[in-house]
Amino acid sequence: MNESRPSFLLVDGNNIIHAWPDLLTLHRRRRGSAHPELIRRLGEHQDFSGDRVVVVFDGRGVTTTEERQAEGLQIFYTSASHTADDIIERLAIKYAAQYDITVATDDRAEQDIVVGAGGSVLSSDGLRDRLDAAERSMRDWIKRHRKR
Repeated sequence: MNESRPSFLLVDGNNIIHAWPDLLTLHRRRRGSAHPELIRRLGEHQDFSGDRVVVVFDGRGVTTTEERQAEGLQIFYTSASHTADDIIERLAIKYAAQYDITVATDDRAEQDIVVGAGGSVLSSDGLRDRLDAAERSMRDWIKRHRKR
């Protein structure tokens, strides 16, 4: 990773939810219930890693909407006429020369487009490993800095 350029982690939200058994179980219980849990995990990762995180979910509305969490995490819900892939690919193509872009998805076609644009890709397993490693690092840091 080039330290002189800001890094962005773009996450295909529904793709990750369907790839992670615990999130898929939440989703199957009640549609949309896995979104807040994925957002929470990504927010924690952003807080500790310094990566800027953008998560994109397939939507159903008339327009694409954006929410920005207080900690800066960006969340997009696509319109019914677009997919998360469309938005992620557009962002990767537009910004890969300017920023270090990593896209988390298991969608092979999307991965190929991102790499072709100059970005990097993470599989759903790779994203889980990255989040788990960041969480372990955070816990270790807290242990080292806890007042005794």
